Amino acid sequence: MLADFRDAFRQLKKAPVFATTAVITLALGIGATTAIFTLVHQVMLKSLPVTKPEELWRIGDKIRCCNWGGYTQGDDGDFSLFSWEAYKNFREHTPEFSDLAALQAGNAALGVRRAGSKGQAETRNGEYVSGNFFRTMGVQPWIGRLMTDADDQESAPSVAVMSFHVWQEKYGSDPSVVGASYQINGHPFVVIGVAPPGFYGAKLSGGDMPDFWLPLTSELLIDGATSRLKRPNGNFLDLIGRVKPGVDPNSLEAKLKVEFHDWLASHVPDMEPGEKQLWQQQTLHLIPGGAGVADMRNQYKNGLRLLLIAAGCVLLVACGNLANLMLARGLKERAQTSIRMALGASRRRLIRRALVESVLLAIIGGIAGIVVAYGGTKLILFLAFQNGSPDNYVPISATPAMPVLLFTLAISVLTGILFGIAPAWMTSHANPVEALRGANRSVGGGRSWAQKSLVIGQAAMSVVLLSTAALMARSLRNLEHQNFGFETEGRYLAQINPMLSNYKPEQLEPLFRKIDDRLIQIPGVRMVAPVLYAPMSGDSWNDGIRIQGRPEPPAKEDTSAGWTRVMPGFFEAIGAQMVLGRPITEEDTATTRNVAVVNEAFAKRFFKNENPIGQHFGTNKIKYAGTYEIVGVVKDMRYMTYDYKDPVRPMFWPAESQTVEYDDPAYKSGEIWSHYLYNIVIWAPGNPPGMEERVRKALISVDPDLVLYGVDSYKDVVSRDFQQENMIATLTMLFGVLGLTLAAVGLYGVMAYMVEQRTGEIGVRMALGADRGHVARMVLGNAFSQVGVGLALGIPMAVGAGKLMTDQLFGVRPWDPVMIFTAVLLLTLAALLASLIPARRAAGVEPMVALRSE
Repeated sequence: MLADFRDAFRQLKKAPVFATTAVITLALGIGATTAIFTLVHQVMLKSLPVTKPEELWRIGDKIRCCNWGGYTQGDDGDFSLFSWEAYKNFREHTPEFSDLAALQAGNAALGVRRAGSKGQAETRNGEYVSGNFFRTMGVQPWIGRLMTDADDQESAPSVAVMSFHVWQEKYGSDPSVVGASYQINGHPFVVIGVAPPGFYGAKLSGGDMPDFWLPLTSELLIDGATSRLKRPNGNFLDLIGRVKPGVDPNSLEAKLKVEFHDWLASHVPDMEPGEKQLWQQQTLHLIPGGAGVADMRNQYKNGLRLLLIAAGCVLLVACGNLANLMLARGLKERAQTSIRMALGASRRRLIRRALVESVLLAIIGGIAGIVVAYGGTKLILFLAFQNGSPDNYVPISATPAMPVLLFTLAISVLTGILFGIAPAWMTSHANPVEALRGANRSVGGGRSWAQKSLVIGQAAMSVVLLSTAALMARSLRNLEHQNFGFETEGRYLAQINPMLSNYKPEQLEPLFRKIDDRLIQIPGVRMVAPVLYAPMSGDSWNDGIRIQGRPEPPAKEDTSAGWTRVMPGFFEAIGAQMVLGRPITEEDTATTRNVAVVNEAFAKRFFKNENPIGQHFGTNKIKYAGTYEIVGVVKDMRYMTYDYKDPVRPMFWPAESQTVEYDDPAYKSGEIWSHYLYNIVIWAPGNPPGMEERVRKALISVDPDLVLYGVDSYKDVVSRDFQQENMIATLTMLFGVLGLTLAAVGLYGVMAYMVEQRTGEIGVRMALGADRGHVARMVLGNAFSQVGVGLALGIPMAVGAGKLMTDQLFGVRPWDPVMIFTAVLLLTLAALLASLIPARRAAGVEPMVALRSE
């Protein structure tokens, strides 16, 4: 074997052009596949960086964010978010867990400033966790200490744990942060320690990773009247625990279901009528928790699988290319092979020699592919997770880890065998007598068909890749240019957080009016409107609807509607069209009746064949059914950043200036919270320059402590909503172009070799009267006969691939004839360009020169 490797090195040195071409081709194919596998490994396969992750189990099998009120959950009653009280009940009654921890399902927006500093508070992401969270995860502090149960008590001093990433990147690895006092949302906290490097908590997501971990009980301090901690039906916690050795997970799940039902039964008197009908149908599941709360896995799994298949197709096309190169090279060396056979070399020995050379070549290509993979992974991370914020941290590294390197080695060896076995087999079956007599006069039919079959396969794969790329590009275009129901041209979105500046509820409306007055003075700004959540900004609130004069709806009837609070001028600023009635105006004040604007979907679902204007409705309880009077109907707007194939959901918009006086503590909390508006829609036709800087100065003049995250054009906001789709479309297009290029190079190589081998035949044809055009047509016809067969195979394969990726498409059919025609046209043009040079070379053959050389 060592002798074979030394011989292979010598042979590659003798053919530097061949070796370089092969290595570059392999580097592209293996590098693309490795780059995708790097993400697949870290997102889909990697466990949490904690002690013995295989011992962790999660209660709940759904990914939900971030609040779910009530004693029922989901259409199937499958609980995955839990309240603090439910968590404590599990922890108290389930000794099968050596530790059971809770963590916030979403994140807590924090304004952090070191005690004594006069600078503006820095925005950070926080996460509330139980005191035993770090013990459950089995991690040790980098410096200082981590949180314990003693820190998670209402009477305990307020403490926080800092992430290693923030400690290193934002605080310069300053050890003095441990023990230092910080103002967090205006409250004093002491940083007691820094988490270890690489630890990001129990949830991997595409952004908003925790910078600080806070005890769950500090949620009472920070959120105040809006706190969810003491509400038994305020579900906002994911639960993950470490199961004791020897415990059967199935038995533990059955026990947890009984415990949960017992807990629900104790709250039947507090339930709504619909919940009383459904609570016994509620259930939960215990699933392996080694990967934590796999938010990113759930979000990216389909896209990554598609990209891994596409990268595999590119690798197959590359293998076809190299197999053709190896076959052509082997046929050129038939005389040497025949001499070896004549001297006694066995076919097994010749096959092994050829395979060693191809595997060596593949390993060199794999090493080069790691460089390509590193750059490719960085590109994918940029496409997938860049959101306009330099502080957005995603704990995924572009550096290949050991499993990725082993994958690259395995794929390199497999690739070498794949593209080397056919040429090795063909050349080992050379006839020594024929070769020594001079077999260069003709090419064996079997060898010719082997090369043609590889070209056909490459053409078919290229059609699939190009069709997939075209479908994804059209889908992305349809997503970005669909009718959202509002205008993005000349609109901007400023993101603020009044909660971080410790505004009291009664201070909010005056604050937003000051913001209105100040921003409208910016040159070019026509209208300004603060809003709780703007369309496509990523969120809205959701409640069940009750209509005045109607009975309690059936328990399983979908009465949900999204809602968000607005200031006057919102619908005009966002460019939404009123269908009936009027929008929210300055006349809607705290002393007038509570009013709301609804969308068309709301009117159709709850007031079908009725005039909704003047009707009254409320949320969740029949006693609140008269809360709001409908004063207007607006055209449907696409609000959420998911479920684009579904119809727009019902929504309503109450006025910021009006407050509902609820007698239920939970409803009081939500009512207070909803008045903290996070977005400002700015309408500035003509896109005046320097908008962000002007808005920032204007808000500083209102209040220097008001937290502003940024100002973005609405087109950028919408574009970021489609980052994942953009990543998939961009990469499939890159893979499509790469596959097309490799296929064209492969066809060129086969045609060039064919012309070289048939030089004598072409000379005879021309000596007998064939003109140059006839010879060129012969070569082109040979090329397009192979491409034609490839198209015949590739088109149905492309239709099948389109059907498999239906869930990834929006507004385009999987068998879209325009997309398939585009793929066919591109491949045909590439084949034409690849065949023209060999055709011209064949047409330029001088008959006498060809016959003399023969």
